[in-house]
Amino acid sequence: MTQPLSDLTQQLLDAAKRAGADSADAIAVDGTSISIDVRAGALEHAERSEGVEIGLRVLVGQRQACVSSSDTKPDTMRQVAERAVAMAKEAPEDPYAGLADPSQLARNLDTDSLELYDPSEEPDPAALQDAAARAEAAALRNPGISQVQSASSGYSRRRIHMTATNGFSAGYARSDRGLSCVAISGTGTAMERDYDFDNRVFQADLRDADEIGARAAARAVERTGARKPKTGAYPVLFDERIASGLIGHLLQATNGLMIARGSSWLRDALGEQVLPSSLSIIENPHRARVTGSKLFDAEGLPTAQRSIVDNGVLTGWTLDLSTARKLGLESTANAGRGTSAPPSPSLTNIALTQGDNTKEQLLQEMGTGLLVTSMIGATINPNTGDYSRGASGFWVENGEITYPVNECTIAGNLRDMLMSITPANDAQTHLSRVVPSLLVEGLTLAGD
Repeated sequence: MTQPLSDLTQQLLDAAKRAGADSADAIAVDGTSISIDVRAGALEHAERSEGVEIGLRVLVGQRQACVSSSDTKPDTMRQVAERAVAMAKEAPEDPYAGLADPSQLARNLDTDSLELYDPSEEPDPAALQDAAARAEAAALRNPGISQVQSASSGYSRRRIHMTATNGFSAGYARSDRGLSCVAISGTGTAMERDYDFDNRVFQADLRDADEIGARAAARAVERTGARKPKTGAYPVLFDERIASGLIGHLLQATNGLMIARGSSWLRDALGEQVLPSSLSIIENPHRARVTGSKLFDAEGLPTAQRSIVDNGVLTGWTLDLSTARKLGLESTANAGRGTSAPPSPSLTNIALTQGDNTKEQLLQEMGTGLLVTSMIGATINPNTGDYSRGASGFWVENGEITYPVNECTIAGNLRDMLMSITPANDAQTHLSRVVPSLLVEGLTLAGD
């Protein structure tokens, strides 16, 4: 009979104390995932995995170590604890390592209120295959599609429990449903590829397979005949599908690990303007049915809504306990962790202020420039913010899309780029990162 995860974590803590740990925290995760791939109307690949993983972090004085295992037998857990304590005794001292004070711990542990788990039955593999097949068939109905590279459907669910010697003990469950399709237009060297997908917590919220396949196909056909754009300095409109990556570079630069190391291009920007004054970035970890939501972080601290950028001004860093102690600050309750490593800062859900105009209106405002719908590779200097990425999309003249574009590079400096952004109003509000299309002025394009 499977043991409750709370029992497993408590057994790990008991073993750690017996092995000589001064304090410890433990995490146990069990999960199931199913992935189905369809090609040419037939099942191409099916995979199912399930199992339990445990992780233990021990502290001996100011020395810490982490050990993980997928074996939950009592003798294995004893060995895990003994190995972790032995490793910690040999580790260098870390003056910033340590558990939360009991007074800091979350009191509201009712994660059910966030609706992160779909209680319906695990889907039958045949139903997942049918969904993937319908997406593929919908894409192939478009006469401009030469083939479908992949059509995939998947399901996963996880239960997580964390326990620590400071008295914290809580867990939650998550589920995920996904469907994707990648379509190809043209043949030979004229092939162009595009995609569509959807991921949701609840099956009832997942978009229809026919819609996903048809949209992937339409996007691939639109890219037929792509060529290099003009070289020069032009405005660039980042499509909603990829715009969150641009904001992600800012968020990465505010991560406490980078700040503590002095390796962030925003390391001296606290309290300074980093976005136009009309824009803010809000983190909200309590949104229902959103995958990034949580009531408490991986160190047991209560999460709360906060402004990362407020009316254009950078207001703070993303911190766990260790990075907060290094910087002489308070944790923002952003600790995340797996079973094999100590906590580190990570974000939950963020949203950038949306604009008043549609993407089409921003195209009109842009006049002549590049609409980017896909990016590959990245050369980004974390110290200076210098930015260069491969891109593809559509060339725009007089506010109208004129031809598809590929094999070009866009370059600039993130500090300058972010200060010139204009958002559209097309962000998808069910995503963990709610970011609309973004118009950026004066980037350098390398094409023909």
